[in-house]
This record gives sequence, structure tokens and C-alpha cells, in this order.
Amino acid sequence: MNARASDDRGDGTTLAVVSAATALVLVVFTVPLTTLTSTARALAAGPGAQAWILSAMSVGAAIGLLASGAIGDDYGRRRTFVAGAALLAVASVGAALSLSPLMLILCRIVQGIGGAALLSCGLGIIGQAYFGHALTRASGIWAAALGAGVAAGPVLAAGLDGLAGWTAPHWFTGLAAGALALAGRFFLAESAAARPRKVDLAGTILLGTGLAALLGGLTQSRSGWDQPLVYAMLFGGMALLAAFVVVESRIAEPMLDIGLFRRPAFTGATIGALASGAGVLSLMSLIPTLLERAMGVSTIATAFVLIAWSGTTAITAYAVRWLPASSETLLVGGLVGCAIGQVAVFGVAADSSVLRLLPGMILAGAANGVLNASLGRQAVASVPTDRSAMGSGANNTARYVGSATGITICAVLITHAGAKGGVAGLLEGWNHAVLLSAAFSLLGALGIVCCRTSATPCQIEETERLEA
Repeated sequence: MNARASDDRGDGTTLAVVSAATALVLVVFTVPLTTLTSTARALAAGPGAQAWILSAMSVGAAIGLLASGAIGDDYGRRRTFVAGAALLAVASVGAALSLSPLMLILCRIVQGIGGAALLSCGLGIIGQAYFGHALTRASGIWAAALGAGVAAGPVLAAGLDGLAGWTAPHWFTGLAAGALALAGRFFLAESAAARPRKVDLAGTILLGTGLAALLGGLTQSRSGWDQPLVYAMLFGGMALLAAFVVVESRIAEPMLDIGLFRRPAFTGATIGALASGAGVLSLMSLIPTLLERAMGVSTIATAFVLIAWSGTTAITAYAVRWLPASSETLLVGGLVGCAIGQVAVFGVAADSSVLRLLPGMILAGAANGVLNASLGRQAVASVPTDRSAMGSGANNTARYVGSATGITICAVLITHAGAKGGVAGLLEGWNHAVLLSAAFSLLGALGIVCCRTSATPCQIEETERLEA
């Protein structure tokens, strides 16, 4: 099969199906943000189990993103996309039928693996169907779908929870994922690399177990750092990931070509994704904690407040195609803008109004929209055309790892301070988390600038050619 899809079967249909799938994955991801209380009550889930319910899908996504992207490139992006949608549907039904916290956590991990296939292969399909400025437009719409999913998910979940209980959002997402599996099968064109590689079994196992151990350790740490299990998982995960790098650098057909990191565009996009997750995504994910525990805002009102950030992200991502700057300039500008927006939510007091947060959330949302659209385009443009899904998988893996790391660190700052000093302590912890997350964003921007300045003239010329 050609590296590019042999027919587009209607670019509008391709983009619609992929964007709908992207939005659905983010809806599924955000369901626990507004249903955790009712879910924990129904399943008798304690604080540790609640942390896992919130983070389990991130663990599954991190495990599956790079592997599903590589499999899609070699054995069919549509085939892998459809399989991911079917897996997401089954896992969502399983979540709705869960009778214990453990069953729900396992289903959430499987949801993450299925969602990973949709994200990596969906963006890979876009990378095969669009070129040049059309790719910029399509990437912007894809990024807008990310924001739309984050905006709609908490509100939809809270509404369905109120109407029919905590299982209702899972039934809904299961039906939607099943419909997307059918849509992908009948409306997406198949594409794959002209010369498929062998499955990198060693790399897949090392990366999957390494990320699972690392993210599992970060999640478990929220129940306390005095547990030997936390350190065993963290150090074990790092050792497995180090082994993954060694293996990938030595085999002929790796799942992730380590040599790609010699490309400034690829390295810059990866740094940008990592900083996005550790910075603005981690801080905005903890806005509900601030609103509900320190400011007394209801769950449904919190869901609507989040739209100030996520809705702005969706709108700005769609508009990025009209900006004339290069992708790297937009990445740097997006991260700096996010940092400014993050700092703007510093200094919240117990008697502050929700309006105090809105300017910073809107600014961070606008900058995040620029960032998402640029990352989506750079993820597929910075790799060989027959590796587009792998490029998407690597980029999104960096984002999820950054997010898991940032959320854990910021949550520890907030909750530990809150445990010692009540609301005042929680607000002090929030301010520390704001500054730390903003620093992550600025460090990401600096890293991208360093990649650009260290590039050779040939590498700069290649980047400009990819953006043409």
C-alpha cells in the first residue's frame, strides 16, 4: 500500500470521523472529573482507589499510544483505528457494569489503550490525507476537537450522572465508540507503510511495562510517599524505560527510531508536548479541586467554569490556520502564553470570586489552542510520511507522561498543604503549584528555542520544507 492514502473518500468525511473520535476520547477521559463523588459512593472507593479512577486512563493511554501508532503505520491505520474504537466501546460498557473499584480501574486502563489507538492513528490518518496548508487547517480542527471534548466531557458527565446515575456516562460513551467503529470501517480509507516492519515485541513490552510502572508509581504516591511500593514502581519504571532506549538504538526495525531525536523539529515537538502536559494541562486539571474545596463551588458549576479554558482552547485551535508564523514559533508562543495565563491565577484567596480566575483561564486556553494545533501538525510533519501515526503516538505519549508527572507533583503540593492548614493551606499549595507549572511551560519554550538554535542549515531547510 502506498505511504499516502490512495483515495480520500471525501476529506470532509475523513476529518469529521477522526475529529469526532478525538473529542470522544477526551470526553471519556474527563468523565471522572464530575462523577467521582457519586462513583466512589456507589463502589465504596477510598481515597487511594479514587486517585486510580482519575488516573487509570492516562496509564492505559501512555502504554498504548506509541505501540498503536507503530502498529497502525505497519498494518493499517484504519484497521487499528477501528480496533481502538471497538476496544473503547467494550471497556466503556465494562465500566458501566463495574461492581468494584478494581473492575472500574481496569476498565479505565483498557479505555486508555483503545483511546490511544484513536488518537495516534486518527492524527496519522490526517497526516496521510492532507498536505501543506491543508494539513495546517486539518490539524487545527483536530486540535479544536481536543478542546471540545475537554469542554463537553465534564458537563455531559455531570448531566447524565444527575439524570441516571454514575453509570450513564459510561453507557453513552460505549454507544458512541461503537458508532465510531462502524463509521471508521465504512468511511475511512486504509493506509499503511509501503514496507511494513516487524512488530518490535521487545520494545513494546519494555515501553508498556516501563510507562505503566512509572505512571502507576506516580498515581500511588498520592496516597503517601512512605510506601516502598511507590519507589519500587518508580525506579523499576525508569530502569525499564532505559532498557527500552538501549534496545531501540540497537535493533534494525525499532518501534521508535531514536535517530529522530536528531531532528530539531521532532525533538522540539516532543519537548513541547511534555511541557504542555506538565504545565498548563496539569494545573487546569486541578481547577476543580480549587473551586470545590477552597471556594465552595458545586460540581456542575465547576464543569461550566472549566469551559472558560477548554472552550477557548477549541476556538483558538481552529483559528490557528490563519496565523502566518512557523510551527516552532507558534509552539514557543503558545507555551509562553500558557505560562502567563497560569501566573494570572496566582494569589487566589478564600473570599475570591470565580471571576478572579477567568482572565487567566481564558488566556491559558487561547495559548493552549495555539499549542495543540501546532503540536498536532508538527507531530506528523517532523517524521517520515510512512511513520505519521508513530509520530503522533510519540507526541501524545510525551503529553500524557508530562501530564501525569505534573498532576502528581501539583496535587501533592496542594493536598499536603491543605491537610496541614485547611483552606488557607490549600490556597498556599495552589500558589506553589501555579508557579511550578508555569516554570514547566517556560522551560519547554526554552527547550524548543535551544533545538532551533542548535539546528544545522540543512536541518532548518528541511523543517521549512515540511512546513511549506
